[in-house]
Amino acid sequence: MDDAYVIANGQRIAAAVPCSIEQFLLAQKMLPRSVVVELNGEAVVPSEFDRRQLAGGDRLEIVRIVAGG
Repeated sequence: MDDAYVIANGQRIAAAVPCSIEQFLLAQKMLPRSVVVELNGEAVVPSEFDRRQLAGGDRLEIVRIVAGG
């Protein structure tokens, strides 16, 4: 794996890519089931987090799911 970066919520974050979305989230101390993810403008369902691979320069939008009302 090469050390590179991805853009997550507008911030450049070093990442060991290629890696799965799930691996990236765990490395960022985020629980995969507690977030909604968009990869390069495309929504990704949580069941695909372990299969979808990130490459250097990919853009992620990550939104935490908050319970309550």
